[in-house]
Amino acid sequence: MSAVQLLATGLDYAPAAILDDLRITVVRTWLRDTWGVWSRDRQRIVIASGLSEVQERCVLAHELEHVYADDAECSNPIARIRQERGADLRAARKLVGISDLARVAQWAGDPHTAAAALHVTQRLLEVRLQDLRGEGWPWRPLGGSRIAG
Repeated sequence: MSAVQLLATGLDYAPAAILDDLRITVVRTWLRDTWGVWSRDRQRIVIASGLSEVQERCVLAHELEHVYADDAECSNPIARIRQERGADLRAARKLVGISDLARVAQWAGDPHTAAAALHVTQRLLEVRLQDLRGEGWPWRPLGGSRIAG
């Protein structure tokens, strides 16, 4: 893996290329209840077929964070929620760079438009905005929850 890939964030972040370098297999198939799953035992990620390019990028970034954390399937619901929120937060930090967000915030009138410009799902943009606590950022409703996820 190149140093450039390790340091890339925002629009330059390419989780598919990193997974390829790590030799993690990505399998696309029909999934009923989720968009992606990391299987530590099989060293592969399974993602739902039919996702948009943006959705796939976000799912791969999220699952890559499970790879980095060496997360295993967890039967404890509280621990599982922590794993999922942690993967979301770390993925959102890599997918939405501050400089990209600042540039888009100057002209985008709503989170849907901003998410499209940043090549992320609106949900992961919201995770990133919550991470930044919304101070001075548009689109965050006043009095909203401070819980990421």
